[in-house]
Amino acid sequence: MGIVVNQSIKNTIITYIGFAIGAANTLFMYPHFLGAKFYGLTGYLLSSANVIFPLMAFGVHNTLVKFFSHYKTEKEKSQFLSFVMFLPLLAIIPIFIIQFLFYDGIASFLSKENPIVYDYVWQIPVIGLCMGYFEIFYAWVKVHMQSVFGGFVKEIVLRVLITIFLFAVYFDWITVYEFIIATMLIYFASMLIMLFYANKVQRITFDLVIPHNAKAIFTYSAFIILSGSVANMLLDIDKTMINQYIKIENIAYYSVAVFMAIVVSVPSRAMHQITYPITAKLMTENKHDELNDLYKKTSITLQIVGGLVLVGILVNLNQIYTFLPSSYRDGIFVVFVIGLSKYFDLILGNNNAIIFNSKYYKAVLFLGLLLAFFAITLNMLFIPRFGINGAALATLISITLYSLAKLLFVVTKMKLYPFTLKNLYALIIGLICFFVFYYWDFPFHPFISIALKSVLVTVLYVGLIYKTNLSEEINQVIKKTWKKLT
Repeated sequence: MGIVVNQSIKNTIITYIGFAIGAANTLFMYPHFLGAKFYGLTGYLLSSANVIFPLMAFGVHNTLVKFFSHYKTEKEKSQFLSFVMFLPLLAIIPIFIIQFLFYDGIASFLSKENPIVYDYVWQIPVIGLCMGYFEIFYAWVKVHMQSVFGGFVKEIVLRVLITIFLFAVYFDWITVYEFIIATMLIYFASMLIMLFYANKVQRITFDLVIPHNAKAIFTYSAFIILSGSVANMLLDIDKTMINQYIKIENIAYYSVAVFMAIVVSVPSRAMHQITYPITAKLMTENKHDELNDLYKKTSITLQIVGGLVLVGILVNLNQIYTFLPSSYRDGIFVVFVIGLSKYFDLILGNNNAIIFNSKYYKAVLFLGLLLAFFAITLNMLFIPRFGINGAALATLISITLYSLAKLLFVVTKMKLYPFTLKNLYALIIGLICFFVFYYWDFPFHPFISIALKSVLVTVLYVGLIYKTNLSEEINQVIKKTWKKLT
C-alpha cells in the first residue's frame, strides 16, 4: 500500500485544492457573476457532455489500463497506444455526422422547456470529445504510475481557467454568452496539455498495427462504453432531465447542492487513480489474498476519510447557504440525499476496479443498464412532481441499487469481502460527530462558525479514529503529521 498511500495523498491534496477553487466558483462566482439562468445552462452542457463522453472515448481510457500489462516490449506498447488512439473515431465521426444532419430536430427537442439551450446543443459532443481524449491520455500516464500531473490539470488547471473567465465576465471583458464558448475552449486546452504530457512520458507514435488480441480489445471497449455510460448516466442524467421538465435555473440550484455532496467522493477519485492499475495487475497475476487485503484497506480508508468530509459538510450546511442567494436553499435536502449516496459508494473501496477487470463485468453491466433505465424512469416521475428533490431521490435509489448489485457480485462470485467490524465502528464515530455538532450553532459570523465547527469536528473525529486504530495507514499519516506540527 506504500505507493498507493503516497500517490493517493498527493492526488487527494491536489483534488481538494481543486475543490477549494471549484467551491469558490460554485458557491460564489457562478451564482453571483453568471446568475442562475446561465449557470444552469453551463451545468446542463457539461452534464450532457459527461453523459456521452464514455461513448466519445470508446471505452479506451479503461481498455488501455486493462490491456497495457499484456504487452512487454516498448514497440508493442507504442503500437497498442496508436491502435487505441484511433478507436474513438468509430463513435466520434458518426455522432458529428448525425448532429450536422439533424441538428434542428435534436436541438428543438432538448430546448422545448428552455429555449436558451437551442443555440448551444452543438457544444455537447465537442466538450464530450475533449473529455474523452483527456481521459485517454490520462490513462496512458496512469499505467506508468504517474497520475499526479493529470490530476493537477483536471482538478486545478481547468478550474483556475474557469475562474479567470468568470472574473472576465464580472469585469465585463466578455459577455455571459462568450463565457459559454470559453468553457468549451478550456476543455479543449486541457486535452492538449494532457496530450503533450502523455507524449513526454512515452512518445506517442502513429504506428498503426492491429494487435493480435484486437477482438478482446473491441469486446472489452464495447462493454466499457456501456458501463461508463451507465455510471455517468447515474451521475449526471438528473441534471440533463431537469432541463426537460422544469426551468433551467433549477439546474443551478441542484448543481451547487451536488457539488457540495460530491466532495465526499474526492478521496475515492484520488485513490482510484493508482489503485486501478494495481488492482488490474493483481488480478492478472491471480493474487487473491493480496487483492482481498487491498479491497478491505481501500474500503476502511475511504470510509474514514469520506466520513469526516461528509460530517464536516452536513454540520456546516446552514452556514454555507448563507453565502448564496436565498433561492439556492432549495438544495439543502439534495445535499443530504446525494451525500449519503456518495458515502455508500465510497465504502465499497476499489470495487469498480475489481469488477471491470474481472470476467463478471458483462453481467454487472447488463444489470447496470437496467438500473440506468430505471433511473431515467424515476427522474421522469419524480422531477415533475418534486422538482430537484425528486431528482436527488431518483439518484439515491439508482446509485444505491447499482452499488449493491456490484457488491453482491464481488462477494458471491469472487469471494472478496470489503467489510469488517471496523467499518461499523467508523460509521458509529461518524454518527456521533454528526449528532454532537449538527444542532450546535455558534453566534458568530458564518465564516467563523464554519471554521470553528470544522476544527472541533476534525479533532473529535480524528481523535476517535486514532484511538480505535481502525486503519494502520491513516494512523501512520496522523503520527507523521503530528510529528511535523510539533
